[in-house]
Amino acid sequence: MYQKILIANRGEIAVRVIRACRELGVRTVAVYSEPDHDALHVRLADESEAIGPAKAAESYLNVQAILGAATRHHVDAIHPGYGFLAENSHFAAVCKTWGLDFIGPEPETIERMGSKTAARQRMQQAGVPVVPGTPGACSEEEAVAFATEAGFPVLIKASAGGGGRGIRVAQTPDELRAAFGSAAREAAASFGSPELYVERYLSSPRHVEFQVLADRHGHVLHLFERDSSLQRRRQKVLEEALSPRLTPRLRAEMAAAAVAAARAVHYVGAGTVEFLVDGDDRFYFLEMNTRIQVEHPTTEMITGIDIVKEQIRVAANEPLRIGQSEVEARGWSVECRINAEDPDNRFAPSPGTITRWSPPAGPWVRVDDGAYPGYTVQTHYDSLLCKVISWGRDRPEAIARMSRALAEFEVEGIRTTLPMHRRILADPDFLAGLYDTGWLENTFMARGAQRA
Repeated sequence: MYQKILIANRGEIAVRVIRACRELGVRTVAVYSEPDHDALHVRLADESEAIGPAKAAESYLNVQAILGAATRHHVDAIHPGYGFLAENSHFAAVCKTWGLDFIGPEPETIERMGSKTAARQRMQQAGVPVVPGTPGACSEEEAVAFATEAGFPVLIKASAGGGGRGIRVAQTPDELRAAFGSAAREAAASFGSPELYVERYLSSPRHVEFQVLADRHGHVLHLFERDSSLQRRRQKVLEEALSPRLTPRLRAEMAAAAVAAARAVHYVGAGTVEFLVDGDDRFYFLEMNTRIQVEHPTTEMITGIDIVKEQIRVAANEPLRIGQSEVEARGWSVECRINAEDPDNRFAPSPGTITRWSPPAGPWVRVDDGAYPGYTVQTHYDSLLCKVISWGRDRPEAIARMSRALAEFEVEGIRTTLPMHRRILADPDFLAGLYDTGWLENTFMARGAQRA
């Protein structure tokens, strides 16, 4: 096992990794930008070092500064968390050249799965179903030709994309032509590549992802699924494990496909295979996230497996200590992402100093956070403040427990998305599990506008 790990991240995920390391008896080094000097992850780490100004490109994305800190603090490995450099194959490769373990998959795997078109091709070869689309990156004319033959609507997507950026829906050839250029520009600005591909648009799918773990000794297993269909602007808002949509048969088929996907790319570490499920129970590979996911706690709650600790053990070349037959899904879990945004004002960012921070507690409620009273929310980074996770023996109990927890949660000094989550948890459609990826924006938020 490692002696010391540097966490190349901030906020709640950096705190999460520090806590896992402490349980493993591993010392930690936090890096931070100038405005994050009093952040919780800096306070909790054994050692810390400033790596640059507020701008992420000069701090949390500054490879030389991070590696320099790693060298000065004599660490064995770097944990990237999620976001920032977590899926940067160059960073993973450079870590190796500096004699540091990157706690994640091999650089080649990150690069292979970072290209959506290459990932689709690899999945097709492995027998994993994918949404019909162009075989690779395409030109505007090739996109129009595919859509004309396959039928509209279609989805324009960035080949190197993620997080909902570089995506457009086109209903007609004219719409496709009009959207293609803007999607390419957004893709280039966000991912450094303007390449696009086109696939058939599924109008009302569920977004269901399977957590996988794999080691360097040939073991690959899944930890069941999470439903991440509640999204705003293709950003996840609330997740639950399991999915109310899946039948036992469909769950087994998708789990087998997720394991096959991980094996196909010789995956090592913790990863997530994401699928879309249509109204006829047909599922399609969407992408593979080669990192820890924001919503991983829901899986931990139903399986009792600490995914971050397993990540670290696997990176240290230890074999997985469990087999697939030992993984059980017990009960249900719900996670609410609480952001510093005002849902009643078009989700405007709400920076400022938190004057009161009183998170919930009680049986089977978990809060992963990086905030505290007096903490100043910055405008420079993602607005996620914390995640509240509940567990119940079944879905109704997990939801009731989450509702109780959010009723207890008190935050003052800034606006948060707490009111929206409280309304979601009381909505009849959500309670019945009748939602898809468009429900939050097209139905739930429309109801709120009508009430206003």
